[in-house]
Amino acid sequence: MNTIVNIAKLFKSAKEIFPFHGGVHPPENKAQSTQLPIGQLPIPEKIVLPLRQHVGNIPKVKVSVGDYVLKGQLIAEAEGTVSAAIHASTSGIVSAVSDAIIPHPSGLPDRCITITPDGLDKWIEKTPQDWRNAERKSLVASLRLSGIVGLGGATFPTHIKLRADGKSGVHTLVINAAECEPYITCDDMLMRERADEIVKGITIAQYLLGAEKVIVGVEDNKPEAAAGLKSAISELNAQIQVKIVPTLYPSGDARRLVHLVLGTEIPYDKRSTEVGLQVFNVATVVALYRYFELGEPSISRIVSMTGNVQNPQNFEVLFGTPMLHLVQAAGGAKANTTHFIMGGPMMGFDLPTAEVPITKAANCIIAASPSLFAPPPPAMPCIRCARCADACPVNLQPQELYWFAKSDNFEKANDYKLFDCIECGACSYVCPSDIPLVQYYRYAKSEIIALDKAKEAADLARERNDFRLARIEREKQERAQKHAERAQAGKAEAAKTETGTKAEPKIDQSDEKLNTNNGLSSGADDAKKAAIAAAIERAKALKAAAKSESTSEATTEQKVKPKKSAPDDDDAKKALIAAAIERAKAQKAAALAAGNAPKNVADAAEPVKKEIEEIEARRQSVGLAEPKEAALNKETELIKPNNTDAAADKQALIAAAIARAKAQKAAADAAKSVQSDSKTEKE
Repeated sequence: MNTIVNIAKLFKSAKEIFPFHGGVHPPENKAQSTQLPIGQLPIPEKIVLPLRQHVGNIPKVKVSVGDYVLKGQLIAEAEGTVSAAIHASTSGIVSAVSDAIIPHPSGLPDRCITITPDGLDKWIEKTPQDWRNAERKSLVASLRLSGIVGLGGATFPTHIKLRADGKSGVHTLVINAAECEPYITCDDMLMRERADEIVKGITIAQYLLGAEKVIVGVEDNKPEAAAGLKSAISELNAQIQVKIVPTLYPSGDARRLVHLVLGTEIPYDKRSTEVGLQVFNVATVVALYRYFELGEPSISRIVSMTGNVQNPQNFEVLFGTPMLHLVQAAGGAKANTTHFIMGGPMMGFDLPTAEVPITKAANCIIAASPSLFAPPPPAMPCIRCARCADACPVNLQPQELYWFAKSDNFEKANDYKLFDCIECGACSYVCPSDIPLVQYYRYAKSEIIALDKAKEAADLARERNDFRLARIEREKQERAQKHAERAQAGKAEAAKTETGTKAEPKIDQSDEKLNTNNGLSSGADDAKKAAIAAAIERAKALKAAAKSESTSEATTEQKVKPKKSAPDDDDAKKALIAAAIERAKAQKAAALAAGNAPKNVADAAEPVKKEIEEIEARRQSVGLAEPKEAALNKETELIKPNNTDAAADKQALIAAAIARAKAQKAAADAAKSVQSDSKTEKE
């Protein structure tokens, strides 16, 4: 094809220029829009400012509907590190903060601030800065409020690319004035008419970066622009070098331009600043100049209105101006206009509607027609001619990437450095099969990005699930440890209780546990010991009585009353009396320990009477009876209270009843606690 140029011949005449691989030279179509000077547009009837005009986070809205704003007033503040502010491009009333169609390939609406101009175009109070005597750190910090982004098309926030206090490590500043894509002439006209502003802006950027060297790269198809820059540099006595590079697309790419003017290859996985370089567009440095020298934030830019219009021309356009307002300023579109393209024909995209506003990324608007841009023919099979590989400026294998993208083999496409592709369209331009290669690459990139995001989300979910399972396992182990400790404590308590009660009757174990759990007084322990002794004596008496009964079985039929002086009868009687006495002592000790005392002798002797009656009944059955009165008198004598005061006796009885109720309640609570512990251990 005649559009493919001989690279060696092209760079033969250039001095100190380092050619890069590939590139194409399509028809320029630049002369149409350079015949007239930069025009000024009248204020439109409405201004629509999309919040999404740059790379990074959208800014935070600072105004409300009905607010009156001045030209240059901050209406949306930068949000996060990578973001840029939005300013009112003219004075007027905020009429809406809502969604509207924006210039984007998706054609989807996005949040916009609509201003109804008042026609006064009244500025805020401008505050220029003495940047030569100010601290670099404060100057760079103030750029966050300027709204300046890369105006070459990338729209990366400028305050991120600059560094404070001159310690950025950047030794060379490269100014991109190549403007290699067809139809676009905004930078060319800016250099012709405002070269002094460009040079002053370059000086400011050099000061903020602390760069030692500055090189401006201009294509050789812009002789007037190059002459204007050289003249301004000499007048301002600036240390800036202008290099003329061959006209070859895509020499305007930042990495290709760095290679052209310095011969430095920036690794694909690094930024230019990592090798001591920084690149700015000529329109960006003009915005720096206007901000620091004039106190004006970024509210407008030069836009090329070209293509199928009556009078192609460059205009200075306020951000938010409806595109149709710009088309009308160029004499209107011709009858056979089919659509509009934002950017150049190589890397631009079709606008969804003619109602979209002009944004910071709009360097060129092309009115398209079938005569200028014929509909693409149907794609044919790849013939593996390798022309795309010859034209690729990044030394990729476009045909291989095409096959991988078409077959959804994204892993292989990634291995072939898909993301090194700058989407310049040189491969599609030279393809004889008319395959839209760049579209396939964009599709593959979007799918890989989506898969990476899904994988990242899955990894995050997996990490959270692993943490949850670890937490559940940890809590389970903690519960098991608590249960084990509780079971061990229960076993130790049971062993201790069993050891302490081996020699004691079962009927008193509950009393012992109750006394242990509730910490009763030592007097209660004494009463308990006395009760145990009484029980032992009672058992002995019953055993002796049983022995006596078995001895007297042979003589029961004769019903002969034995003599009182018989040894066995005396032993049985003594044992019974001793048991009754021990019981009485135990009851008395218990009453005294609980603070209780019998009301009178009759009440205290009542239990003893019943015992004696039972004993006498058994003795009479075997002929060992003794007068009841004698035994009763003996027992009564034992339990007579020390204090005979009736009132004191009554109070003692009440206290004993309260103590007995508390003891019963404590015993019930202890029983419930034992049952609860047992159930927990089983679980």
